[in-house]
Order: sequence, then structure tokens, then C-alpha cells
Amino acid sequence: MKQNDAVIKTIEDLGGIATLGQLYKKVFEVQDCQWKTKTPFASIRRIVQQDKNIYKIKPGLYGLAKCKELFEKRGILSADVPHKEESEFSHSYYQGLLIEIGNMKNGLNGHF
Repeated sequence: MKQNDAVIKTIEDLGGIATLGQLYKKVFEVQDCQWKTKTPFASIRRIVQQDKNIYKIKPGLYGLAKCKELFEKRGILSADVPHKEESEFSHSYYQGLLIEIGNMKNGLNGHF
């Protein structure tokens, strides 16, 4: 399996959305993929930035292109979508975004 495919599979396994930190931990668990490089994290960053099947949501947060419309309907806008003024993106905004991601991944529907 190619490294690009391993990154895409890992994002799929994580619900179609993943942080770089999650990718760094999980991508090496994919069977049949060899990471014979001295800089595997740099390879992962290159893949998420260049692969047409992956898009940037926010710095360090990536999603599968096939899930983009679904995420945007849920309010998770990509970096290329015009947003409100940057000053409106506060710590609370990003906390809410993380809660939404957790809810999508765990099916908790806002309950802890």
C-alpha cells in the first residue's frame, strides 16, 4: 500500500476528519505500508497538503474531500471558504469545533 493510501485510510478510519497529531499516531498501524524514511511526519504533512483527496479545514486539521460537503453542512468550514472576520474566531470557537468533531466521531450528540 502506498503512503498516500495509508493516510487516506487512516482519515477514513477516524471518521473522515483528522488532526496531524492523530495521523502521526495512527497511520503507522496501517498494514502493508512501509515508511522507510527518516522523516515520516514530514511525508505525512506533504501528503495532506498535496493529495487531491484531502483538504485543509484549519491549520493542522484535514478532511477527506468526499466528506467536505457533509462537514460544511455541519458548520465545519474549510480554509478556502470565506469566513467571518478573523477576530470572531476565539478560543471558544475552536473548543466548539473540537466538541463537534468528537460528537461526529463518537456519536455522542453533545452529551458527555
